Amino acid sequence: MTRYVFITGGVVSSLGKGLASAALAALLQARGHTVRLRKLDPYLNVDPGTMSPTQHGEVFVTDDGAETDLDLGHYERFTGLPATKADNITTGRIYLDIITKERRGDYLGATIQVIPHVTNAIKTFVLDGNEAFDFVLVEIGGTVGDIEGLPFFEAIRQLGQELPRGTVAFVHLTLLPYIPSAGELKTKPTQHSVKELRSIGIQPDILLCRCDRPIPVEERRKLGLFCNVRETAVIEARDVASIYDVPLSYREAGLDREVLAHFGIEPKGEPDLVRWTTISERVRNPEGEVSIAIVGKYTGLKDAYKSLSEALTHGGIANNVKVNLEWIESEVFEREDPAPFLEGINGILVPGGFGQRGAEGKIRAARYARERKIPYFGICFGMQMAVIEAARSLAGVEDANSTEFGETGEPVVGLLTEWLKGNELERRAAQDDLGGTMRLGAYKATLGADTKIAEIYGGTEISERHRHRYEVNMAYRERLEAKGLRFSGLSPDGLLPETVEHAGHPWFIGVQFHPELKSRPFEPHPLFKSFISAAIVQSRLV
Repeated sequence: MTRYVFITGGVVSSLGKGLASAALAALLQARGHTVRLRKLDPYLNVDPGTMSPTQHGEVFVTDDGAETDLDLGHYERFTGLPATKADNITTGRIYLDIITKERRGDYLGATIQVIPHVTNAIKTFVLDGNEAFDFVLVEIGGTVGDIEGLPFFEAIRQLGQELPRGTVAFVHLTLLPYIPSAGELKTKPTQHSVKELRSIGIQPDILLCRCDRPIPVEERRKLGLFCNVRETAVIEARDVASIYDVPLSYREAGLDREVLAHFGIEPKGEPDLVRWTTISERVRNPEGEVSIAIVGKYTGLKDAYKSLSEALTHGGIANNVKVNLEWIESEVFEREDPAPFLEGINGILVPGGFGQRGAEGKIRAARYARERKIPYFGICFGMQMAVIEAARSLAGVEDANSTEFGETGEPVVGLLTEWLKGNELERRAAQDDLGGTMRLGAYKATLGADTKIAEIYGGTEISERHRHRYEVNMAYRERLEAKGLRFSGLSPDGLLPETVEHAGHPWFIGVQFHPELKSRPFEPHPLFKSFISAAIVQSRLV
């Protein structure tokens, strides 16, 4: 029998519903249960693909090519289970599907309304394809009281009534702020949040309370009394040093036991958390440290590079070192010399991005890394800028540029107009819609047998996730390789460059794909593991 856990949030946003969902799933997994995680997003965008990273954070891409919320990255990293396009839906997607059906005449003249048509679509999404799972954890984006979230709250309220008794639990994540002048944690914000939730017909079964200190017994009793939950169901969600401590923290607070008790499930022994304690120990007690500069366009919001920063942490875990991240806005290098900013840096990473802003700064970062023999990792846009830098500085193509920035006589990087996806030929044009039209999802690549990147992967056949609209122009391959920039990995048909590397450089690799999306704390991606290893070597030379 499949059981459903709905995770909602209140008081303020960014409390960590995604991490809470992922950590609970990991605890249930550690007890031998099968889990599935899904995310309901209330915004009207069909997907986050066209949203600014500085507003929404990164776009997480699945193997099957879905552009999804960044919380799906947490789900994958904590459970090791690959997410799919069936695990994330938005209000925009639901309305698009309903309006498309209405225009087609599928509703046979009915008046289309939020209830029942929108709520039924949400319920269908939540319930579809769950037969093989013991638990399905469903996170509702936003906070209770948001007007755009009301259809989702109504849908899960209905599911609470329609599903068999004892198969649904509501977990509400709230904030317990500490007021220094009063010297105490305040429960009133949580009480009001629960009141709001109850006003739309949902009674939480478990309160997960974010706080920075222990919850006193009296406050715990007060929350249980005024929020109508058992005292044992008031779970402390303390701040921790690392997100990989969250499952251990929630285990100590009794979250998994309370969830199982709600469903009447008797725990069979203790959960196997050995790998989590191992990760926690490595994060807490590294044997050294390295400094990595991330030269990006969206550094004002660290969530814009969430999977990237986590993958670097995984590389540090694999090498048992702490990775210190130096966030540098690439536009700075267009005005100032990079040297003072990169002095003492052990590795430079230039991540993905879109548009001309900051591009020249990224090109200067690539040149600095190449000339100073500092480990360089260029991802997607970062690879393209490194190729343009080599074309200008080494191959004598002074006007080398990308057509993404406008017309150019030397299109070293150009719009990708067609490519193979399986046996199907995909085509795109400059005038096409922006949303969902990139090369998205998992694609295979073939690496040269005698290349550094093949050595890192331990093989020549790989599959990685992509998200891009422009490609390095193969017409420049011969001139670039003559100057030492090798096209070390290609698409299986040999038409698209997938990786490049500088011969004679200690570690200079560019990849067109996004390896950070497949890195896990227990299985660090080989490229990040190798990059941090090279940074360790560099740190000894400084």
